[in-house]
Amino acid sequence: MTTTTPNPTQPHPTEPHTPQPLSTETTQRLLRTEVARRIATSRPDLAERHDLLTTDGLLAARQEITHAAQDAKVLAVCVLRDFDLPTWTRATCDFAARIDPATATAWRRDFTRTVFLAGNPDNLKNRFTFSHLAADGSAAWLSPAPPDQTAALRRLLKPFDGSAPVPTRPSTTLRVPPDQAPRDRPPTRRDLHVATAGVTIADCLIHLNHLLAEAVLDGLIGPGDELRLRQAPWLPTPATLPFAAVRADGTPGHPDRLRAYAALTEGAGDARGT
Repeated sequence: MTTTTPNPTQPHPTEPHTPQPLSTETTQRLLRTEVARRIATSRPDLAERHDLLTTDGLLAARQEITHAAQDAKVLAVCVLRDFDLPTWTRATCDFAARIDPATATAWRRDFTRTVFLAGNPDNLKNRFTFSHLAADGSAAWLSPAPPDQTAALRRLLKPFDGSAPVPTRPSTTLRVPPDQAPRDRPPTRRDLHVATAGVTIADCLIHLNHLLAEAVLDGLIGPGDELRLRQAPWLPTPATLPFAAVRADGTPGHPDRLRAYAALTEGAGDARGT
């Protein structure tokens, strides 16, 4: 499973298929603006060739991105023993914060492509040198690199099976591991919204991985920050709750209609000492 091939499904059978609350033109325009910003940051050449603020221009650019993903120059690998959303979120932020600037730039150009594999990191660490390991050993990462450098691990393991609906849970607060190095701002608090209606674990991994990795690379999430993880069938609209970053993608059967799958609010307050 990779971060470039989300697999939207039918709504979770236990959740009513409520109308898409992101269907207004105002909301669609706001989401197009966010997707356009992401594309322009990673691939300025696409922004020059396509009018990303129009539906047709954005679709054309996304088709190019999908085609280019088949020949990605740089990708990361995440090995998952199991999936616990707060634990994985915390470890993903810690992993992304450790990537050097040159590697981050190359990874960003390939839209933070990541392959998710099923395996127990503890059984693999003598054969592979992981760049980061989750505190509980449930996940491990290989830093972004040319595909041939991770081919052996990707041939050994099967894709992580994320076909089950993403489990819902009460709001949870987590803290990104602190860093001893000086930083240009104090730790802050943010809400991390995650949509669940019709979303599988695979979808959640893909969308949230992009959002978290890019938020770390952009400096929106940093060491010591406090994130309140909030799950709901649908995210609030950007018009009603301004976000610092949004992960938006097409909806099943309607690639031209965008939906927010994950979002990060603006920072609020100093998280030190809490």
